[in-house]
Amino acid sequence: MANRPVHFIWLLDCSYSMLGEKIGQLNYAIREAIPEMRSVAHDNPAAQLLLRTITFSTFARWHHKDPVPVDDFTWQDVQPDGATNLGDALTLVAGELRTPPMPERALKPVIALVSDGAPTDDWRAGLRAIEATPWGKKAVRVAIAIGADADRSVLQEFLGNPELRPLDANSPKQLAAAIRWVSTAAVKAASAPVAGSNDVTAKAAAPYAPPVLDDDDDEDVVW
Repeated sequence: MANRPVHFIWLLDCSYSMLGEKIGQLNYAIREAIPEMRSVAHDNPAAQLLLRTITFSTFARWHHKDPVPVDDFTWQDVQPDGATNLGDALTLVAGELRTPPMPERALKPVIALVSDGAPTDDWRAGLRAIEATPWGKKAVRVAIAIGADADRSVLQEFLGNPELRPLDANSPKQLAAAIRWVSTAAVKAASAPVAGSNDVTAKAAAPYAPPVLDDDDDEDVVW
């Protein structure tokens, strides 16, 4: 198990509806979560945590294309524009979940999807592409719904497990808490080896079942 990679891929909605407070808070939350990800990685010496980012709006594109060890990773702010082509982004992820480019010996990858709206393309085709890959079936999938307009049914289907739920982030404080939880708990779940592929879902569900994030009565901004 020495030094097996854990590929962590942020999948970020950068559509125009994220303009303003949401995109600013998303950038801040991920930047602040990186040190905590490093701490989790250091507590799991058998796992090498590698980070990447895909953004999706009218087009899906790599924001950080090459896998970067968490100790060397520097966050670069994302900017909003355009539509919400989630399907293109999922297809882009699927291309990275085959072997190669994924190594034969690795720990479960993490796909962290963050969105504040509804897809504007054939997102189910992209999801089918992920599920058609061996690593896509094994992946730890987590999702954050930003604000009231996020299509939670899409995020629920992305999770692929009826026992799990997307994390609700309806304010800056909730988004920061959700990003912090995804950055740590999901990595811990992915770093835990499983005996066989058939029991991945059962063994992974309990460690990373999302918490309920309490509303803050003093929160000024509600999305």
